[in-house]
Amino acid sequence: MKEPKARKRRQFLKNMSLATLALGMGSNASARDSDKAEKTEFNCKETTLDYYGEGPFYTDNPPTIVDGQLAGAAEEGERMIISGRVFNLDCSQVIPNALVDVWHADHQGAYDNEGFRLRGQILTNDQGFYLFETIKPGKYKNGNRFRPSHIHYKITPPGFPTLITQLYFDEDEDLASDPASSITEGEFDATARIIPLGVNSEGKLEGTFDIMITGEGVTGLNDLHINKGMLYEISPNPFRNQLLIKYGVFRRARVSLLVYSLSGHLVATLEERTLSPEKYEAIWEPSAGLPAGHYFIALKINDLQVHYQKVIRTGY
Repeated sequence: MKEPKARKRRQFLKNMSLATLALGMGSNASARDSDKAEKTEFNCKETTLDYYGEGPFYTDNPPTIVDGQLAGAAEEGERMIISGRVFNLDCSQVIPNALVDVWHADHQGAYDNEGFRLRGQILTNDQGFYLFETIKPGKYKNGNRFRPSHIHYKITPPGFPTLITQLYFDEDEDLASDPASSITEGEFDATARIIPLGVNSEGKLEGTFDIMITGEGVTGLNDLHINKGMLYEISPNPFRNQLLIKYGVFRRARVSLLVYSLSGHLVATLEERTLSPEKYEAIWEPSAGLPAGHYFIALKINDLQVHYQKVIRTGY
């Protein structure tokens, strides 16, 4: 007997939910970032100022971060990737083209005050994402104490004031004794600016820092995938030659599966046709000339981007 459509749809949604849960429990960095972004609206809290403000080591007119690399390949220190999204204050919108200006000390705790080493700025992409790779900052003495490892941020949404703050890292032994990172309430509360760091499959530290700031943007992707379609498995990630993308469509629609570079340029079109409600697969085999780095897989339903995940292509 033919299975009723309603029951088939319920089972399909159940399967999709289980697949998403399984992906979130794995080591896939893009899945963790996607999960973090989708849950942000439930933990939405304005990003606070840092007690120390800009500090004495800022240099005007820093260069643009190229290919997501704040630290050059020869920079000494433990490699680290920081990514996140910039949201408006109630997290109902993501903010494209927000200027994210970052700088920090080298692995020995020294700042480059003559040049622009470990200094740079990047614009968020059309879904409010930013990402840069650097090294974990070293510590330096502040009086008789060491300051915990930290990264300085200046975030400027288009047409709105700049927020100046600092990012810290969980399990740093100097957090509790530092006058700035130890503040747990009020306008300088650092609690939400202390993030955990994991180790990705390339052996690099990786953390997520989402920013909630006064600004205007576009409707985000927090829940559009719930009733339209979703990316539910992307593997392996990181990858080298071939990437398997599993996705679902929840209603008959024009569907596009696209690949974008970190700067927002369209790199590949993997799917572009009308599809019925079902689960599908696609394979991306980048050309040999496409550089290693971070890319985004985007699922569009009727020209509306409903799901978006980060992937990493490794070098040869």
